[in-house]
Amino acid sequence: MKRFTFLFCILFLASLAMAQVPTLHDPNAQATVTREDVDAWKQASDQEGSRSLVVLDFEGLLNNELVLNFYNGANGSLGSSGPNYGVSFTPTGLSLIDQDNGGTGNFANEPSPNTILFWLTGGSTTMNIANGFETGVSLKYTAATSTGSVSLYSDLNGTGSLLATATLPQNHTINCSGDPTGDYCHWDLVSLTFAGTAHSIVFTGTNNQIGFDDITFDNLLPVVPVANWALFLGIGLILAYTVVRMTRLI
Repeated sequence: MKRFTFLFCILFLASLAMAQVPTLHDPNAQATVTREDVDAWKQASDQEGSRSLVVLDFEGLLNNELVLNFYNGANGSLGSSGPNYGVSFTPTGLSLIDQDNGGTGNFANEPSPNTILFWLTGGSTTMNIANGFETGVSLKYTAATSTGSVSLYSDLNGTGSLLATATLPQNHTINCSGDPTGDYCHWDLVSLTFAGTAHSIVFTGTNNQIGFDDITFDNLLPVVPVANWALFLGIGLILAYTVVRMTRLI
């Protein structure tokens, strides 16, 4: 009986401790951020100057919006649109805005204010890069309770060869404070290098307890607009026709 009581107490304390772990998205917070606010942040981010690197900072997305094709020449789930980098996210990746700026995010000191990437379900999200990228990628993360990971694959949707991977230790409250509020106040930089071409990145971690920001590519292969493809096709057809005509004349 004593052994059973002792075991029950241990389980109870463990569950209590888990219940007290803060989450990134505060379900009790009421979002007050407006579309105008979000558009202004995106404009400010775009005007930081020309970047030699591609940086996904998630500015321009609304609070709790599925990222989806925001970086793929289309939209997030709430209609937000961003630049066309040929990058898309599977339907778990969400944007989250700092509660101090009108969102429901329980975080602080984010690398680029005021929006980050996280998820509420599935334990992961995958980023697909249609044309791929080479050399390396870096990002910043904050995490609680358990480790996460980031893994690079040669094909889309986390398939093909594993090119690089990194474990992300718990870090969310290391020697930091809010700005003025936010439990997830510490961010670590992670960089991965590899040989070859990567087409997807899989982010894993506990739901609502890991977040990412400033995903930076060393060499993101450019997206060629459809109009340019049509131009190239037209030129190719003209050249082929010319070669055929010249051959017949000879």
